[in-house]
Amino acid sequence: MKLATLKNQTRDGQLVVVSRDLSRCIAIPHIAVTMQQLLDHWSSLAPKAAEIYQALNAGTVPGEQAFVQADCESPLPRAYQWADGSAYVNHVELVRKARNAEMPETFWTDPLMYQGGSDDFIGPRDPIAAVSEQHGIDFEGEVAVVTDDVPMGISAEQALSRIRLLMLVNDVSLRGLIPNELAKGFGFFQSKPASSFSPVAVTPDELGKYWQDGRLHLPLLSHYNGIAFGKPNAGLDMTFHFGELVAHAAKTRNLGAGAIIGSGTVSNKQGTAYGTSIEEGGVGYSCIAEIRMIETIRDGKPSTNFMRFGDSIRLEMLDEQGQSIFGAIDQQVVEYQRQ
Repeated sequence: MKLATLKNQTRDGQLVVVSRDLSRCIAIPHIAVTMQQLLDHWSSLAPKAAEIYQALNAGTVPGEQAFVQADCESPLPRAYQWADGSAYVNHVELVRKARNAEMPETFWTDPLMYQGGSDDFIGPRDPIAAVSEQHGIDFEGEVAVVTDDVPMGISAEQALSRIRLLMLVNDVSLRGLIPNELAKGFGFFQSKPASSFSPVAVTPDELGKYWQDGRLHLPLLSHYNGIAFGKPNAGLDMTFHFGELVAHAAKTRNLGAGAIIGSGTVSNKQGTAYGTSIEEGGVGYSCIAEIRMIETIRDGKPSTNFMRFGDSIRLEMLDEQGQSIFGAIDQQVVEYQRQ
């Protein structure tokens, strides 16, 4: 099943069921008005929504409308929980190597995770408003899952059964603010502004063979200013699968329905020490920081700039037939104008 949230005059938008080819949609207020309402009562309401989904694909639902991705909020415009992991340890290793920092062995056995701001997500086609280019604006292409209620102390295998939806993520980072924040020893806050998610959220069963072992086995495509920047496979080099990430988040607390858990930046080693750009025949990267790290390791200093006002980023995932699965996050960086 594919679901989305259309913008309206409310904070939480209008839940719609979306056709498999992302061409049509229909609201289901008689079942659930918002995505959170559906998640809160998933066991009783999701089967009814799934019946609408099947009928929509068959062309037998009256009242359908064209699905316009630009009209979408993130599937959850706000959430009770947004915790982002760093499951691709290649990315972490690069970050630390670029600043000559040793990577603890525990990073391979115990996931990294931070708690992000979940009260103000950006729509997938809305601009990224930034205060200053000097903050080091970067995109981060990721995959995320949305959970049902998750009890504290759940096992990784049990946690997989609590995953209800998958989405793509642009976890915007302000690289220039990160070092000072981390130096305080208290984690990210100002350096992690509002994230955005794909127009469409997808149930695991809809992904078929691409969803295996708690990983999504397809390339995450990024186009930076219209030029191919990355196509790493999200199922490769993922040290911790989503069951492990959810279980990690729930080690000492319950997670409520609608909790979002991110994978961290998708990153492939590509058979080389540090990865290779698309121009050099590799699969590229899912953030600017990685290519800057490689430039630092290779040349002694970075040469690729972080994002500037007017720059754009597009993130998408296609199936083997070239069909977009989640729709596209397609955003431009703009200077923030205080209201």
